[in-house]
Amino acid sequence: MPQNEYIEEHIKKHGRRLDYEEKKRKRLAREAHRSSATAQKAFGIKAKLLHARRHAEKVQLKKTLKAHDERNVKQSTKDADSSVALPTYLLDREQQKDAKALSTAVKQKRKEKAAKFAVPLPKVRGIAEDEMFKVLRTGKSKSKSWKRMVTKATFVGEGFTRKPVKLERFVRPMALRYKKANVTHPDLKATFQLPIIGVKKNPQSPMYTQLGVMTKGTVIEVNVSELGLVTTGGKAVWGKYAQVTNNPENDGCINAVLLV
Repeated sequence: MPQNEYIEEHIKKHGRRLDYEEKKRKRLAREAHRSSATAQKAFGIKAKLLHARRHAEKVQLKKTLKAHDERNVKQSTKDADSSVALPTYLLDREQQKDAKALSTAVKQKRKEKAAKFAVPLPKVRGIAEDEMFKVLRTGKSKSKSWKRMVTKATFVGEGFTRKPVKLERFVRPMALRYKKANVTHPDLKATFQLPIIGVKKNPQSPMYTQLGVMTKGTVIEVNVSELGLVTTGGKAVWGKYAQVTNNPENDGCINAVLLV
């Protein structure tokens, strides 16, 4: 690795801060207000340059959105060569082509980014930090209270290794770790016990997502290879999302509904 990429190296080794996602979200939310304030304060040549740049950005955005909307629009083609004789059954039929403006890769990426599933539980009860974590007192006289024990069901990866005791801030008990979930397929009306691949999103907080905490309403990724699901293109589906529908810490198991 080049000498000047020490930040990337540190991120690869130790990961990001626990509040990185939250800070990033807030920074993006504030960006519109900041740019609006700058636009209102600017005057003279700076204001002209700023507005020209913003106008160009808006035009580009509209073009992209229009191209995205037109991706499946059918357009009739003009006959390129009228001298070519057509069969009788094709004379009254318009030839059509799909106006695919965006490449498949870009469409797929956008689809994943803006994927909105009709989740079984659109709203869930908020969980306070006191309910989620239990304070662990450490030190010779138990005067230090910087450690927290997670009191909810969690998922950790296959090759997970705990940090040294003096560096581990969040303790995830072995008894509350789960590797499999009872997933119900809404169309098949059948339930399967499937291995969990990872925690995609916990609606309570990005920090809980990073810790792998599974509460009611959490979207998890499960391995559906044994179900034999295939895409429209004929490829086998390996992982699919499911939403947790119960309180795992109370029931002792994870029940989820597959998002199809």
